[in-house]
Amino acid sequence: MTGSFTRKQAGLAVSCALILISMSGVVSAQTSPATSGYVTDQRGVVVKSSHGLCWRTGYWTPALANAECDPDLMPKIVAAAPKAAAPAVAVQPAAAKVTLDADALFDFDKAVLRPVGKGALDEFLDKMKGINPEAILAVGHADRFGSASYNQNLSERRAAAVKSYLLSQGIESNRVLTEGKGEMQPTTKSDECTGAKSSRVITCLQPDRRVEVEVIGTRITP
Repeated sequence: MTGSFTRKQAGLAVSCALILISMSGVVSAQTSPATSGYVTDQRGVVVKSSHGLCWRTGYWTPALANAECDPDLMPKIVAAAPKAAAPAVAVQPAAAKVTLDADALFDFDKAVLRPVGKGALDEFLDKMKGINPEAILAVGHADRFGSASYNQNLSERRAAAVKSYLLSQGIESNRVLTEGKGEMQPTTKSDECTGAKSSRVITCLQPDRRVEVEVIGTRITP
């Protein structure tokens, strides 16, 4: 009897030990590491209550919240409304050229702008409205009377006078270029205006005494 009872007790003790070991394994599997903040099963799936709520561990903090269990604690991402596209702006190359009679700008054989000459340049500037100038070129010319060096100097002084007036009207200095061609580019033909210097010939050569002003830039239209 005694030996038989002892064997039964020993078997019962072994069974109890196996049950405890099994239960211990389940509890251990259900407790997640401190880094997760939630109780998970052996598959790593978060254990939830009958109401669908996640079981938190004692290590849980808001920093360990995840979107599955605590979506309300996750950062809210608000999509920014797309900005309205700026209206298209068309940029077109633009160029304008005007030939101003030197006699309208200056007295004969002079390089000082006359009032009527300033008015002619004002009209030119008015035509430039709407154009963003990149460069303005003023080229002076002279007729054939006088020496080549004199006419060269005269044409340069006339171009410089035009530039000075444009600057006084707000045009940037680095936008305006000047050049003198002297008598090298007449518009009259060689068989025209023949004869010695006279009022008739001077009048005939008037087209050669000119200042050409050209603007190159861009025209911006909405």
